[in-house]
Amino acid sequence: MVYADWGVPQRMLAVAKELMRAPLKEILSTLSEGLSDRIPHKALVMLTGDCPKSATWNHGDSPLIQDITATELAALATHVDVGRPWLGEAPLAGAPRPVLAVASAPPGSAGALLALLPADGVTPEPAAVALAQQLWDLATIRVIELMPEAVPVNMAGPWIANSERARVVANLTEAHTTTLTTLLGVLRSRGLDDAAARRTATDLAVSALVELRASGADEQLPPEETVEDAFGRLRDMLGLLSRYSNVTLEFSPPDARRRLIPADIARAALTTARGMVLTMLEQGGVSRIRVGWHVEDTELRTTIRDDGPRTLAAEALAVHRLTDRVAVLNGALHVDAVPKWGTIVTVRLPLTAPERPSSDPLTTLNPRELDVLEQLVHGHRNRAIASRLQISEHTVKFHVAKILKKLGVNSRGEAAALARSSGFPTALSLVN
Repeated sequence: MVYADWGVPQRMLAVAKELMRAPLKEILSTLSEGLSDRIPHKALVMLTGDCPKSATWNHGDSPLIQDITATELAALATHVDVGRPWLGEAPLAGAPRPVLAVASAPPGSAGALLALLPADGVTPEPAAVALAQQLWDLATIRVIELMPEAVPVNMAGPWIANSERARVVANLTEAHTTTLTTLLGVLRSRGLDDAAARRTATDLAVSALVELRASGADEQLPPEETVEDAFGRLRDMLGLLSRYSNVTLEFSPPDARRRLIPADIARAALTTARGMVLTMLEQGGVSRIRVGWHVEDTELRTTIRDDGPRTLAAEALAVHRLTDRVAVLNGALHVDAVPKWGTIVTVRLPLTAPERPSSDPLTTLNPRELDVLEQLVHGHRNRAIASRLQISEHTVKFHVAKILKKLGVNSRGEAAALARSSGFPTALSLVN
């Protein structure tokens, strides 16, 4: 399909229609074909936080896309705000290249970045850039819609993992990122000979294994810990990042060191600070980062400052994910760029644990999902459910995937059994 006349609204609608019909594996190729006449390009590369199997997808020039790394895309993500296209030059496939980057984070998504590499001599016009953002927003929605269906049966358990398991995975991912970043710093260091580098790398690997094993006992931690102990753990976490690199990390310890704070809040403050420091390092041009805690009557405030290029923003994709994590605990994250001092990030976390959801998992379902669940209890298949509820079979599949995820089960039968054990459907719902 080629759409030469974008001045006609039907052209835009036609591309959008093709995009929203595309199978998961063809979304990038469909998007590439739709944009080809407005922005001739060599390749499209996607970085996503939603796929449990792969963080990067690509389409286009094979030799080029094979050499683009997730690390390069993560660094690019620090410059791109959600909903605000970024056009410039960035290191991709080991060399600076012109790139148009757009980011989107619809509800239910961890966010996705698209890097479009224009053809030689092509500079996208503002209208074409805006079009790319709009189509990418649609493509991201389509990815989220199809992702549950794309997970094979034996992957259903990990994909439908509850929030606690997701937290553990996020913590371990950040721990591994810290270790790998530090190891790269050691390997690049000109101040260490080969023998010293080997000893240092061994020390780092041992420390990482200790943290990995300790994570297994995470749930045995007391419900509270002192501010002093929590901040000490943060200092130990981040100390590796500066010990063998050119970045200086400074720490400003809190005053109320013996005060007890909830372990969940301390853990969130630690992991958020580590994630933000890594994000600051990925933007480049940083030589100093200062991390401080301040404990007030009702909140724990973390302040992180760098002396970098002031390119981070609250809507940067990398920052967006940390903001979502803080929001779960009723906290807030604020980003401010200050001349001559770089970026200041302030994270506020209330010193009260958030209210726990009801023990009844059915309370997490919305009215339409309850309608679909009722049909599952009666053993109806997708076609019959679609007919009874007057919706499409595709919409039924979407609702079923959401139900399985919210209830933390692996199959329609398990969902129905859980509903029956909870007394569902009620007499009132059976009237229909």
